[in-house]
Amino acid sequence: VQLQASGGGLVQPRGSLRLSCAASGGPFSTYTVGWFRQAPGKEREFAAGITWSGGSAYYADSGKGRFTISRDNAKNTVYLQMDSLKFEDTAVYYCAASSRPYSTDRSGYDYWGQGTLVTVSS
Repeated sequence: VQLQASGGGLVQPRGSLRLSCAASGGPFSTYTVGWFRQAPGKEREFAAGITWSGGSAYYADSGKGRFTISRDNAKNTVYLQMDSLKFEDTAVYYCAASSRPYSTDRSGYDYWGQGTLVTVSS
């Protein structure tokens, strides 16, 4: 499975962005998909995940109430809607796919996209 993340950019605090993760080359609809992020000088951390059917979504505490993950299996795409963005949301955001039903750990993911940069700045 090849993953392509897009949608990053520069946004002001309290603004919104929608990231997209487009997949090709495999049975994407059978995979759990997660979004991770890596801020400068920090470890890559889990942000949000969604099961293969889209029936269950889960979030890191940092994004609860502000981030919404969704998927359109007909389009082989997963989205991360980010609202009320904060300075500390600045990071490179990566999407990843897992054959496991649920994982918030990097080691649980088999395929990774290249990342898209989100910068929150006034």
